[in-house]
Amino acid sequence: MENRCVEQFKRYFPGNNDNVRLFFAPGRINLIGEHTDYNGGFVFPAALTIGTYMAIRQRNDCVYRLKSETFPLEVSVDTKQPIVYDEADDWANYPKGILHQLQKLGIPLSGADVLYAGNIPNGAGLSSSASIGMVSALGFSVLEKEELPILELAKLCQRMENQFIGVNSGIMDQFAVGFGKKDHAVFLDCKNHEFELIPLEIEGHKLVITNTNKRRGLADSKYNERRTQCEQGLDIIQKHADGVTSLGELTPLQFKKVEAHLADETIRKRVRHVVTEDDRVQKAVAALENKDLHAFGLYMKESHLSLRENYEVTGPELDALFDIQEKQPGCIGTRMTGAGFGGCTISIVEAGQVQDFQKNVAIQYKELTGLTPDFYVCEIGDGVKELDEVKR
Repeated sequence: MENRCVEQFKRYFPGNNDNVRLFFAPGRINLIGEHTDYNGGFVFPAALTIGTYMAIRQRNDCVYRLKSETFPLEVSVDTKQPIVYDEADDWANYPKGILHQLQKLGIPLSGADVLYAGNIPNGAGLSSSASIGMVSALGFSVLEKEELPILELAKLCQRMENQFIGVNSGIMDQFAVGFGKKDHAVFLDCKNHEFELIPLEIEGHKLVITNTNKRRGLADSKYNERRTQCEQGLDIIQKHADGVTSLGELTPLQFKKVEAHLADETIRKRVRHVVTEDDRVQKAVAALENKDLHAFGLYMKESHLSLRENYEVTGPELDALFDIQEKQPGCIGTRMTGAGFGGCTISIVEAGQVQDFQKNVAIQYKELTGLTPDFYVCEIGDGVKELDEVKR
């Protein structure tokens, strides 16, 4: 993929290739901890070895020519003019939004020819948006000799999604894409951005991503609605619990004491998910550190059930996969991953059972939904970086 990206860049943007540089940002999978990040809770994501490649060569006319191997639309951005969101620019709004954020920081933007290529299924919930955002932020800033710390890049990308794209996402995706490490998951406290890299020791097992092939788009989903409901719940709880600044601070015991004040059943269910999911993340990480993979898998299953019953973000396709997969021999844990409303599940499967797992799930899922799933036996990789081996 690296060499293909560079060769295609040369074809699309002929000229002096001595200064072509290549950057990479992974997609991410979230093992457990869904919809807790923007509530100040814990999450446990990991960077994948699949992701977004960006070949780039600097210009000196303040124009960014943006092209993608995935989408036919090409977009040019003149940074001497105001940079604004335009629905017609589709995927290019993400790098445009990064340019807008860098401009707000006072970083000069000299222009560049840019080609994106990748192998993340678009709209599958593996964070293609954070991947393109982070690779753009690193590449654009490095070209201007403004090497921002990874945490600042992650915050910049979150602001881009919140303010430019209009999705009120938390920081988990950008954090995992930035700080990921091979064969480790990121145990992140989203309240204060403190994190720990936990070895992902699953000997004898494989991580299997299953794509429902029900495409989802965050901005078009009810993601923002769920965030608003959580904020409404927090407002009520703060009237009855001193010092609470986020739902992520509530323990299950504390929640029981204030639950009765949440008269709206929908709000109560949303808060219940966040509180119990936050507790599950902490217990799941402890189980993994104690090498109890089966306990970790049980927490994954509990997570999906709560996302289905309390947060109501799964949908028929994800639920069909979950119901089929949890019954498969060798599957010790499975759940939806990502924002929901389509996308993917992540499963831990005994290595010797992976082929049968894929075969049986595909047959049963198609019978139920009419859709054919895609499978990815995934590896855990490093975070965003410049690829030195092909640096020009």
